[in-house]
Amino acid sequence: IRNDITRETPASFEPTIDYCVVKIPRFTFEKFPQADATLTTQMKSVGEAMAIGRTFKEALQKALRSLETKRFGLCGDGNEKRVDAETLRLKLAIPNSERIFHLAQAFQDGMSIEEVFELTKIDRWFLHNVRQIVEEQGRLAQTDLRRAKKLGFSDRQLAVARGTSEVEVRAERKAAGVIPTYRLVDTCAAEFEAFTPYYYSTYGTENEMRRGDKRKIMILGGGPNRVGQGIEFDYCCVHAAFALRDLGFETIMVNSNPETVSTDYDTSDKLYFEPLTLEDVLNIYDQELPEGVIVQFGGQTPLNLAEGLKAAGVPIIGTQPESIEMAEDRKLFAAMLDKLGLRQTPSGTAVSADEAVSIAQKIGYPVLVRPSFVLGGRAMELVYNDEDLRRYMQNAIEVSPDRPVLVDRFLEDAIEVDVDCIADGEISVIGAIMEHIEQAGIHSGDSACVIPTFSLSDAVLQEIATATKAMARELNVRGLMNVQFAVKGENVYVLEVNPRASRTVPFVSKAIGVPLAKLAAKVMTGKKLAELGFTKEIIPKHFSVKEAVFPFLRYQGIDIALGPEMKSTGEVMGIDADLGLAYAKSQMAAPPPLPKGGNVFISVKDDDKPNIISLAHEFVGLGFQIISTSGTAAMLGAAGVPVTKVHKIREGRPHVLDLVRNGDINFIINTPSGKIPREDEVRIRNASLARKIPIMTTIRAAQASANGIRSLQRSSLQVKTLQEYHAGVGAEPKGSKKSDAISQLKVEG
Repeated sequence: IRNDITRETPASFEPTIDYCVVKIPRFTFEKFPQADATLTTQMKSVGEAMAIGRTFKEALQKALRSLETKRFGLCGDGNEKRVDAETLRLKLAIPNSERIFHLAQAFQDGMSIEEVFELTKIDRWFLHNVRQIVEEQGRLAQTDLRRAKKLGFSDRQLAVARGTSEVEVRAERKAAGVIPTYRLVDTCAAEFEAFTPYYYSTYGTENEMRRGDKRKIMILGGGPNRVGQGIEFDYCCVHAAFALRDLGFETIMVNSNPETVSTDYDTSDKLYFEPLTLEDVLNIYDQELPEGVIVQFGGQTPLNLAEGLKAAGVPIIGTQPESIEMAEDRKLFAAMLDKLGLRQTPSGTAVSADEAVSIAQKIGYPVLVRPSFVLGGRAMELVYNDEDLRRYMQNAIEVSPDRPVLVDRFLEDAIEVDVDCIADGEISVIGAIMEHIEQAGIHSGDSACVIPTFSLSDAVLQEIATATKAMARELNVRGLMNVQFAVKGENVYVLEVNPRASRTVPFVSKAIGVPLAKLAAKVMTGKKLAELGFTKEIIPKHFSVKEAVFPFLRYQGIDIALGPEMKSTGEVMGIDADLGLAYAKSQMAAPPPLPKGGNVFISVKDDDKPNIISLAHEFVGLGFQIISTSGTAAMLGAAGVPVTKVHKIREGRPHVLDLVRNGDINFIINTPSGKIPREDEVRIRNASLARKIPIMTTIRAAQASANGIRSLQRSSLQVKTLQEYHAGVGAEPKGSKKSDAISQLKVEG
């Protein structure tokens, strides 16, 4: 077997490398503040970044800025969070996700190698290297630029040390000829020629970058996986590379995530394994000079670079940064909706607690608050009163006049809808309209959703399609766009617009049998949808259900109830002609699966009690026994539901937790009682997780489960390939919105 890289050596040839590779895990403890952040034998990271350099010091600093945690190196980047001496010793002794930065502070504070070694037991070789970086940073203001860059220091670190800006440091570097060179990853220390153009940057004298004569386009990837931004964006980047190669372009991929297909050396014509920072991307652009850069496919990471890239003269192809700004800036966005005559929830923007409270009192509680320019519902919260709003504003991340907090009136009991569409400047085509199973208030990335919709009227669907196309036209979208709507009754409200690839693009593409990311990449180069043969929305003759996958088992003791901040790290998909079976398949793919019989424990908040009675009757009709604690049991019993009463945890044993732990419960419906859940609720939900008992924390999800169980009891599962589903023709799918089965999923209130 020949080595693809050298084409001469066999696969058995032992690699010899003249570079250093550093991989660092990416953690998202900020999404799970109740979780124990101590690192143990239980994996807690959700992704990783990798960097390559000529030395460990260079590779380490590049890897740290690849994590996209607003750090631009080991120390001296202006974003350090110092701790007191006692806390520092504790942080050094106990493994945690920030320990590498605590090492830097330890040496800044004068601790010796031996002191740090005794606390950490980290090999002294690594400690010596970290201390050398810290010492060099202390004299960075006077250090020769080339020496600093060889040690991996970023322009941001140099700017902080010299009291200037990154732009000025970059200009000084270029004027002095201090620019990176690019070396091949060759596995053989240049002993044999490498044929795969797979590069990393360093500051040496030899540049191995090869130039071709094809037209070039650069694609920016998504960086390390984390909650809110994962492999779904890499799917888009890879499909873009394939599509552009088909059109004859040389494709240049930039990414720092070793877990992705985009960083396989044969996915694109050239691969740069580099941090996705403005500095590093501009360095690559200066070397390659592509005719365009795509920022639309890698999630929020490249979008955050779009403005800086355009300001530096880099041509962005596809939807322009001005359109992205219009969609993100709440005032510009509201003005656009007013111009188009589209309905929106009352909202405002605030940079102070007083402003936020004033807006909330004007538009009415509850309000949904979140920072600008974030993905995955980062720091998004549902707030019901002034006190909680002031607390949120006090702790809010990055509030400034150009990054205000968004305050929106929250529509309770609304149905949330996602739409993916593609536009070429002349026409817009709906990829799919997705109806969420969980009601509005659960982050779209955490909610199960269905293609085609199952409970929305034709009039509502038409209004959604018309509004989507109007916004695509107004934003001058070239490529993909995602819109989120809320439907309350027959009223359609626009929640937000993202003129970029969304995390649902892979799901939609597989559901309808059309590679949307490939089409979008071709549209960005000037192709029209008409010539690509995609001019009309496809309504599949089967149901596709997307279900989220959560990392809760990694974080013991946290509450698994869902809310406006995204917590899932992946997703699965179930397909069937019957909606109930499609949903059941999605639950099998994201275990635990739905049971066909047994005991159902029901405990819901007061607001959900009117809806739980009919649902409990359904489960009884499906052959289940109902178990509840005193309050819910009395209410269900009075409504004629056969129910067995069980003790609450504090009422004596055997109590509900005993039943869960003993495996006497087969399904749980437990909706959170408030923003701060009761301790026994959290214990029940965590016990169900440990025992692998399916638990639903929303009424709509519980209703979908009942529908899925009914379908499982009535029908046997059929296995078909995706190609067979897309080749199928025939009548409307079973359980369509015109049938009784689907109407049961529509829960009012």
